[in-house]
Amino acid sequence: MRQFSRQSRSGRIMLAVGLSALLLGTSGCARIRTHQGYQVDKLLVDSIQPGIDNRASVEGTLGRPSFAAQFGDQDWYYVSRDMRALAFSNPKPVAQTVLHVRFDPAGNVVAVDRMGLEQVAKVSPWGEKTPTLGRHRSLFQEIFGNIGAVGAGGMGGRGGATSPGGGPNGS
Repeated sequence: MRQFSRQSRSGRIMLAVGLSALLLGTSGCARIRTHQGYQVDKLLVDSIQPGIDNRASVEGTLGRPSFAAQFGDQDWYYVSRDMRALAFSNPKPVAQTVLHVRFDPAGNVVAVDRMGLEQVAKVSPWGEKTPTLGRHRSLFQEIFGNIGAVGAGGMGGRGGATSPGGGPNGS
């Protein structure tokens, strides 16, 4: 009878260790959810009204924009994105909101546009190489191609030699 209880005890320990390993292994496959950018509050966004609000009131209500237009100050953008990934896979966008606030030259709101995930473009590289214009040189030509070219004639320099006057032409 004593021997039977030892086997059942070791069996229980092995079962517990096996279940613990299984739980630990499957916990690495959990979904990872992240949020990037602006926290969109629908009530605050709906309170921005064209013709009534200006830059100062928009900044007071929504805060500083994620980024402004590159040319001029007529456009502000608030970007928000939710991402999801499984373990170590590449994250994929699940939801995205881009608020585009347009101003007139006087600084008053003209329009508030919303864009979503439909604006996300997937860019896939074409082939294994990126086509470029210019010379096609090998690695060794790139590394050893300039040996002997420094200070050579026709390169615009005199190889470090100066005339007696101190300048390149004796001046």
